[in-house]
Amino acid sequence: MNILFFGPNGSGKGTQGAILKERYKIPHIESGAIFRENIQKGTELGLKAKEFIDRGELVPDNITIPMILERLKKDDCRSGWLLDGFPRNKNQAVQLQEALGAEGMALDIVVEIILDREIAKNRIMGRRLCVKDNNHPNNVYIDAIKPDGDKCRICGAKLKTRSDDQDEAAINKRHDIYYDTKEGTLAAAYHFKDKFEKHGTPRYIQLDGKPGVKEVTEELLSKL
Repeated sequence: MNILFFGPNGSGKGTQGAILKERYKIPHIESGAIFRENIQKGTELGLKAKEFIDRGELVPDNITIPMILERLKKDDCRSGWLLDGFPRNKNQAVQLQEALGAEGMALDIVVEIILDREIAKNRIMGRRLCVKDNNHPNNVYIDAIKPDGDKCRICGAKLKTRSDDQDEAAINKRHDIYYDTKEGTLAAAYHFKDKFEKHGTPRYIQLDGKPGVKEVTEELLSKL
């Protein structure tokens, strides 16, 4: 099962991806990690990408997509994969689908978590990190995991915030890209939705991101 995952920052996309990874025993591949791995190992594509990154420029698609394909060809992807963080625009979606087809790889399912932009921003800014265990879920804007004042709801330890979670301008910038239905990430998602509506493949699944993690997981698994 080859899955492409879409969802704005704050939608719980990473959490759901981790759940699918464990349930189906497939790698959860995040595009940023592919860049870091190639640069760290000094691969040909990694060195080319680093030149652009060092100049503060976006890495061209003709470097990014081959890098992603190389990752998807690895042995741990034989039974399937979950790709997250790419494509980020419609042109990349078209190129990725063409590249997968040229390699004989099928894209089986596209998942989109739907979440209102303001709710997504509040969830990011409401995240609190337990100083003892960052995996303890605490969020001042989600009733199910709302902490007890400034104490972790799991262990009672102190809570802290991540500086980037409180950078509203940076959050808005990322969301500007994601919620753009003409050129941005949602335009990429809708490219696959249009393919599904016209041709029945890849299957396109939409999830309501407003409920808690458990409810979203249940809806996701019921639709897969």
